[in-house]
Amino acid sequence: MRLTLHEQLMAATFAGVIAIFSQIIIPIGLVPWSLQTFIVGLSVTLLGRKVGTWSVLIYFLLGLIGLPVFAGGSSGAAVLFGPTGGYLIGFIFASLIIGTIMKYTEYTFFWAIIANLIGFLIALGFGTIWLKFTADMTWPAALTTGFLGFLFPEVVKAICAGCFSILLIHRLPQKFFSM
Repeated sequence: MRLTLHEQLMAATFAGVIAIFSQIIIPIGLVPWSLQTFIVGLSVTLLGRKVGTWSVLIYFLLGLIGLPVFAGGSSGAAVLFGPTGGYLIGFIFASLIIGTIMKYTEYTFFWAIIANLIGFLIALGFGTIWLKFTADMTWPAALTTGFLGFLFPEVVKAICAGCFSILLIHRLPQKFFSM
């Protein structure tokens, strides 16, 4: 798959945007809300499946080589293979799903929200399964701490990502995006 220079620049730019937003953590309730998932969904909804997924892959690789881009300024293979690594790996699959849904549907608030909800649930699923095995937890414990605890924040972020991306798409020049 070849990307044009414009697409490469957009993927790299949004990888940086994901890295910046990953550092923003809002202390609400028992589970702090990171804007990492929100910006992943927004990026893919705006850029489309190909470029949006590349932006997530670039972000993933930046963290893997040691740049402090993951939530809380973390990075490295230890993070990826630790208890929370499944969520990061899940972002790649979530990007593919969000991008695919948006590719085959209309760019409306409804479909953008649905695509982000499904994508975020997939990321949560990957993260929960990974957490269960890496932290040697029981299924009920992994589901409670790794899925249910994050469900409400992820739903809110999916709605926000879907709505905000559609607003941006209708207000920015079409040549900005490569859908």
